[in-house]
Amino acid sequence: MNKEETARDPITHTEMSSMNNQKLNWLRAAVLGANDGIVSVSSVIVGVAGASNSIGFIMTAGVAALVAGALSMAVGEYVSVSSQKDSEKAMIEKERQELIDSPEAEQDELVVIYERKGLSKETAHLVAAELTKKDAFAAHLDAELNIDPNNLTNPLHAAYASGTAFICGAIIPVIAIILPPANIRIPFTFLSVLIALMITGYVSAMIGGANKTRATIRVVLGGLLAMVITFGIGKIFGVSGI
Repeated sequence: MNKEETARDPITHTEMSSMNNQKLNWLRAAVLGANDGIVSVSSVIVGVAGASNSIGFIMTAGVAALVAGALSMAVGEYVSVSSQKDSEKAMIEKERQELIDSPEAEQDELVVIYERKGLSKETAHLVAAELTKKDAFAAHLDAELNIDPNNLTNPLHAAYASGTAFICGAIIPVIAIILPPANIRIPFTFLSVLIALMITGYVSAMIGGANKTRATIRVVLGGLLAMVITFGIGKIFGVSGI
């Protein structure tokens, strides 16, 4: 390994760690989006099915809930990530200006940060001086803000991922309600949704490092409660003729 490759290794490892964390965050968000799609659309479907046996009414409600939910998720994610990105850009520019206005004070601030991380005063001064000499701006963004200016989240990508994840989850109850005969339509949908929720609950717990059994039970019970309540409301409205 030559000197040039050795010098690039720490940067490559840092970037790789950042990319891995970002992938985990995206995967976790995708699982949660799919879970939202399953619960919300299945609740609408069984609620309508409780009030009417018309597959046309049920499908219309299901597809409408799927489209509205996916668009809502995508728009919400776009707005949220855009706000976060604007805030990160503002902090980046503020840090850039501070380095121009008071470079010495900023280097002292870097020393304090490394001392708080456990380095001795002498080592902190040495590290801060070397990093400042190499790239003061990048050093401050990493130490103070934990931001990579070249790897900011894209709001459009976030919106697309969120909407797509919702659709992937929502399509399960939509398909489940139309496949079986009318007499087992509701039980089949409940069973399909519960199995899907078990999978999303397990995967989300695995990604987050949480207790898999507890997380799965929590997700399944939450989804089951939502479906039971909406089905009951649908039955009440259907019987009363409202």
